[in-house]
Amino acid sequence: APRGSLFAVEAMRAAGLLLAWALLRPASTQQCHHASPGGVLRFTDTHAEIRVPALHRVPSSLDPLYGLVRRCLDLIQQNPLPTELLRAALNDPGSVRTSQVVQYELGYVVCAAVALLFTVAVPVAGMCFCYCRSRRRCGGRLRAHRRSLGCRRHCLLACLSLTSLVILTSVICAFVTSQRVKGQMEPGLGAVPATLRTLRQHIANIPQVAPLSWQGVQMVVDQFEVPRQQIISDLGGLSRSVGLSIHAQLKAMTYAALADLQDRAGDLQTSLHHLQILDKTVRALASARAELEPALRERRRRVVALLDDPRCTSCASVLGRAQSLELGADYSKVPSVEKVLKALAGLPRSDFAEMIRQGNGTFNSIPELAVERMAQVIQDLRDEMARMTEKVQSIANSFPLPDYTRPVSEALVKAEDRSQPYLQEVERFEQYRWIAGTVLCSIVLLILACNVTGMALGAYGLSKREDPSDYECRGEAGAKFLLVGVGLAFLFSWLLILLVFATFLVGGNIQTLVCRNWVNQEIYKFIDTPGNLPPSMNLTRQLNLRRDSNLSATYRECKSSAGLWEVLQLDRSYNLDEHLKSPKYTADFQKRLGDFTARLGNVRLLRSEGRQDLETFARSGVDEVDYGRFQEEMKNPVVQTSLPGLARSLEGLQKMQRNSTVAGRLAAEARALWQMQNSTVQSQEALVAKLGESVQFLSRLAPHLQERVKTTLATTASVEARLPVQAQQILRQEIGCFTRKELRYFAQYLNWVGQTLREDVASCQPLATALDNGRVILCDRIADPWNAFWFSLGCCTFFLIPNIIFAVRLTKHFRPIRNRLM
Repeated sequence: APRGSLFAVEAMRAAGLLLAWALLRPASTQQCHHASPGGVLRFTDTHAEIRVPALHRVPSSLDPLYGLVRRCLDLIQQNPLPTELLRAALNDPGSVRTSQVVQYELGYVVCAAVALLFTVAVPVAGMCFCYCRSRRRCGGRLRAHRRSLGCRRHCLLACLSLTSLVILTSVICAFVTSQRVKGQMEPGLGAVPATLRTLRQHIANIPQVAPLSWQGVQMVVDQFEVPRQQIISDLGGLSRSVGLSIHAQLKAMTYAALADLQDRAGDLQTSLHHLQILDKTVRALASARAELEPALRERRRRVVALLDDPRCTSCASVLGRAQSLELGADYSKVPSVEKVLKALAGLPRSDFAEMIRQGNGTFNSIPELAVERMAQVIQDLRDEMARMTEKVQSIANSFPLPDYTRPVSEALVKAEDRSQPYLQEVERFEQYRWIAGTVLCSIVLLILACNVTGMALGAYGLSKREDPSDYECRGEAGAKFLLVGVGLAFLFSWLLILLVFATFLVGGNIQTLVCRNWVNQEIYKFIDTPGNLPPSMNLTRQLNLRRDSNLSATYRECKSSAGLWEVLQLDRSYNLDEHLKSPKYTADFQKRLGDFTARLGNVRLLRSEGRQDLETFARSGVDEVDYGRFQEEMKNPVVQTSLPGLARSLEGLQKMQRNSTVAGRLAAEARALWQMQNSTVQSQEALVAKLGESVQFLSRLAPHLQERVKTTLATTASVEARLPVQAQQILRQEIGCFTRKELRYFAQYLNWVGQTLREDVASCQPLATALDNGRVILCDRIADPWNAFWFSLGCCTFFLIPNIIFAVRLTKHFRPIRNRLM
């Protein structure tokens, strides 16, 4: 038995140490909460309002016509970009020789000769035709009827119809392209100063450093408001978050200690209650036994004497049980608990329930205490954020772009001012062109109307004429309509060819000299070649480019979204990385958080009176009482022989008796036994059952009492000692996590500033976009329909010649034949 008890004690000690390790292990092993998606800041696109929108070529149903015109122009002008001629014209205009210009523009000179020939020949032919008509020699009647005349008439009708259809198609294309040129010219011309202003605004807004400005670099710096507001918002919840974290990480340990303490207090209260019941019950049982003993002895004597009476029939079988009728359990032999009760007298002296409630309330108030203790440092950190804003402002104040962008802005201002007169002239010339084109296209349509009307009337007159020599008014009217169309063609053909050549000369040179070389970047190569441009037009110096750079390379870099930072190599004069080092702005912020300390875990779980009560409880001897003696004694009945059983036996014997006197005495003795059982024995048995409950509880508690009380006292003391230490550890850990989280906001902002200043706010992509937009406006949206206009109008003009011939020849077939030959 001693060896088993020692083993139980060692097992309890090991379990207590394991529990203490589980509850008191350092809270610093906890990790920071993982960053949520909300930890990624979103910054405003500060430069979106001054971007240059990219324009693109819009697919059109006239694209095949545009391609055909470009191929025709490539045939007319096969010479490459005249670099020598352009160099001489730009640097020394007086040295340019006419022969050089003619040699380059040879294709256009040939076209000019053709146009001149047309301009002279067609009106002269018209005057000759008028003279012949006045002499009745042209457009008269057929002299004789031949069998092949019908075939020739149908052939002429078909040719004139086909020619009219070609002219109609061409004039429709001319109308459409003329309107398209007009529709694109006004916005295209307006886009030139608008683009220059946008570029100038873009360049001007980049280095804006006025303290209250919301543009350019200052706009980027002002985005510090995003992390500042986020950090201030986080500071608002820091103290409560720290308190809640301390409470959450220490509540298991604290609540376990309080629950253990509550269990020991309960053990004390319950043990004292059961000890009092045990003492009182044992006394009551001893007193009841003393009262029962003489009555039971007298009852045994009377029953034995009755059963031993010879008149009692068959009574010998019950005599032995009656003779053994005596008392059973003797509770005067069990150990006394008076000494234990004396030791526990007056306990508990402290209110354990109130003590536990106060300890629990103090621990649960840690979040509010953290808010109170951290209020000052939170305010200091808010003030530090205001000072940090002033430090960030130094990025804008020291940014060096003005020295680089000012020349570009001045050049753009000059370009915008100088372009206005030319744009106004172009707009006026376009207005004249549109009016002339519309009028002449309308005349062409009038000529086609004459053709259609003449052919319709003439054909109808032929169908109604029975004799070819007969006069028919509708045929004659048809012939006159055709001659009116011929007259209009002669009258306005020279105006048409002049308009065609004028627009051809302008549009063709724009396409072959500018657009073609713009697409293959020959213009950029010409500009990049030293000596091609005069000093006043040195774009490398005016745009403040690097000496080892050129316009082509700059255009390619800007096209690939490079920034002015890269193009101008500003890192040679301004160390942006040095200005964007996080410690430069966050050192004081980190130091204030790092130096902060506060005691937040001072919780009193067990006061000295309560500790003394538990120690007295452990020393009271509750565990030294031999509860086994109680249990052994309770195994014995109150009376050795069962009174109910003996009473039922006597009742059975009564029925067997022939002697009524004996039967009556047996019945009386049975009733007396039942009365003793119900009045005395049953009450003692109830006391024994009550005693058993107390003995059972105390016997279960006693072996572990000492170890449990010692463990509770040790755990409570350890928790009280470790709470402030672990609370401080958690405080440092939470502040460290908070610091790292806020520094990530700073890092995000500074990285965004660096990327934005290098690539976005100081981006030169708008310069490349503006150049591309200029090519799209000039070449795709204006030059293509412009060239398609003169090409379509030229087709109309040149097809007027066969139209005149076929119309004049056809008029003879609509008039009566002079001599009818069979």
